[in-house]
Amino acid sequence: MAPATALASAAGELCVDYLLVFIGAGLGGMARYVVGRAALTIGGDFPWGTMAINIAGSLAMGLVAGWFLNRGGADQNLRLFLTTGVIGGFTTFSTFSLEAALLWERGQLLAAGLYVGGSVLIGVAGVFVGLAAMR
Repeated sequence: MAPATALASAAGELCVDYLLVFIGAGLGGMARYVVGRAALTIGGDFPWGTMAINIAGSLAMGLVAGWFLNRGGADQNLRLFLTTGVIGGFTTFSTFSLEAALLWERGQLLAAGLYVGGSVLIGVAGVFVGLAAMR
């Protein structure tokens, strides 16, 4: 294959990847909005919707990732659409949970602890810094 043809083919594949993520994230974001709106009916100040989204998204990520791991050679476009797109658009907490679990399963307990602790503590601190900066 000529270099120009190979480059055009790679660019086309990349465009498809971006489109799959874009469409999937839109669907996941809409689902997040629906769940969040439904949770408003519960009332109170506790973020029930976000908690439900994080739990459901993590369960979905575990199911989908486990399915792909156990089905060697599964379609990468479907994996990208479902994991990065739909589930990632629904909640990024699911990716965080999967990465923490994979570190733990590989026996990298210190790395898993640092990842979880650092992400939560530094992430929450980042929100406080951002809020303070805008006041």
